[in-house]
This record gives sequence, structure tokens and C-alpha cells, in this order.
Amino acid sequence: MTAILGRKVGMTQVFDDRGNVIPVTVIEAGPCVVTEVRTPDRDGYAAVQIGYGAVPERKVNKPLKGVFARAKTAPRRVLREFRLPDGERYEVGQELTVASFGGGDVVDIVGTSKGHGFSGAMKRHNFSGQRDTHGVSLMHRAVGSIGISDVARVWPGKRMPGRYGGERVSVRGLHVVKVDAERNLLLIKGAVPGPRGSLVLVRKRPAGKGAR
Repeated sequence: MTAILGRKVGMTQVFDDRGNVIPVTVIEAGPCVVTEVRTPDRDGYAAVQIGYGAVPERKVNKPLKGVFARAKTAPRRVLREFRLPDGERYEVGQELTVASFGGGDVVDIVGTSKGHGFSGAMKRHNFSGQRDTHGVSLMHRAVGSIGISDVARVWPGKRMPGRYGGERVSVRGLHVVKVDAERNLLLIKGAVPGPRGSLVLVRKRPAGKGAR
């Protein structure tokens, strides 16, 4: 498990050796620190907890202060836990950086999609809408019929207006184009979910699983 937390900076483009333009998302990832290690003997499973982002100590509650005190590290804003495959070992206080990644690596990225608030069915579900000509339709962007009369209710799962976006999204099989270890930057080919500044998780794919 090679994983790291970071924040989405934005998108740009780079050129490869042949002069082709590659659209990339810039992610400022790490450095992260290992705050706790779960073991099968003590916890019943193997996992590692990592922290990311600085936060003033006055904003940390007492239970978390104990976690950071045991790890002998400064308080972190975000904590995430990951299961470990057999054979991998981490130590409390160990630092994780983008140096664990390299150009050409295949990664999966998890983020939170952009929130669009309450949206209509055309925007939320890509409905085509009703006719705009010949006076046939009086409600061009409305959903239309939502059920049948003899049932006297709306079937569950009907696609209707509602809250759109702001959900956990995973994008699998993206390529790492470049790693800037000095500035803690990862350049990922393609789009990454979420607005600029949002938290993302970058995880290297296991050996044998290729890109999309």
C-alpha cells in the first residue's frame, strides 16, 4: 500500500518527449506522518493511520492530542486509516512523501465531487427535456410523468430533482506523469474529482493492475 493524502491545486498541461500535449492535474501531496499502526494481535486487523496538514494545537481536542503525543509529531488536520496487505510494515512517526511515487506509476484517486446544490432533472440526470416548438409543451424542463395512476405512489429510485454532487468519487487507473519531490507535487494525467483546494487520496495500484 503506497498511499498519500494531498490537495488538488488545479490543472495545467505538460509536453512529452515527442512534443505531445498532456493535460495533467497538479496535486500537492504530503508530507504525511504515520500516527498509529494497527496489528492483528492487538486490534484484530493490520492497518496504518496517517495524518496530513498542519493545524494549531489549540484546535485539537484532548483525545487527538494523545494520539499525536504518542506519535511524537505535531498535530495534523486530517487523519485517515488504510488496511495493509501482508508483509508491509510501517512505524509510528514515519514520514510519507511523494518520493514513493514515480513517473509512469498507475494510481487510483479518491475525492469529493463538486457540489451543485439543488438541481433539476435535466442537469442532475442529463434529461433531454420536452419540446420547445409548436406549442406542444407547457413545461420544457419539467420531469414529466412520475408514476402510474393505479399504483398511487412514486416508485423508489425515480430520477428526480435533488441535491447534486458533493459525493465521494473514485477515479481508477490514472498515470503519474511527473513527480516534483522538492515541492511535494504529483502531476497526474487527466481530471481528478473535486474543486481546487479539495482533499484527495492518491493510492498506487497493486502490481499487475494496469491503467484504464
